Amino acid sequence: MPGYPGPVKALTPPGVYAPQEDTELLVGALREEPLPDGAAVLDVGTGSGALAIEAARRGGTRVTAVDVSWRAVCAARLNARLARLQVHIRQGNLFAPVRGQSFDLILANPPYVPAPESAHAPRGAARAWDAGRDGRLVLDRICLEAPGLLRPGGVLLVVHSALSCPDRTLTHLRGAGLKASVTRRRVIPFGPVLRSREGWLRERRLVAARDQREELVVVRAELPV
Repeated sequence: MPGYPGPVKALTPPGVYAPQEDTELLVGALREEPLPDGAAVLDVGTGSGALAIEAARRGGTRVTAVDVSWRAVCAARLNARLARLQVHIRQGNLFAPVRGQSFDLILANPPYVPAPESAHAPRGAARAWDAGRDGRLVLDRICLEAPGLLRPGGVLLVVHSALSCPDRTLTHLRGAGLKASVTRRRVIPFGPVLRSREGWLRERRLVAARDQREELVVVRAELPV
């Protein structure tokens, strides 16, 4: 794929989501995104901080990163310090720490893996991938809340699996007045999480009988000027 960035590296202690193919796909989209000088960038659900650090490397950007996990916040702060880059890293649930602010670019690699119903919300490391029965527990909130934080001409880049319905993402974002499309795709083998719930996914007809590959997509949505 043109612009594919290759492996993204960051220190990831236990319980923090390590950069994987979805991170790499989003980094490729980020590198192709033009940004004005002094652009304000938000990385929501930053995990290890890999995306926020990549944005800070652009220069001329003011980068804020948010994660609900204190362990992830500490890892992201350490990785930013090791990279000698300034990233403002906040702990909180999605957009709560940045209410009242606006951004030229919002990056999101949220939990998106469909998961069997449970009486409990995802805990520990599973918060980085488990996203409810349809995989949209966090995606729908991003589609609802992110448009209100974009400046005119601002862009949202969000990566998720085709298992969690990209068409629904596009419909929500277009309904909010954004111009939205899928700009990148990549097919990868099932990872450990999907392999562990293959039977359930097949019962729900989310994957075909012999399919052991998953498609990742990047959705780009822009708020018209």
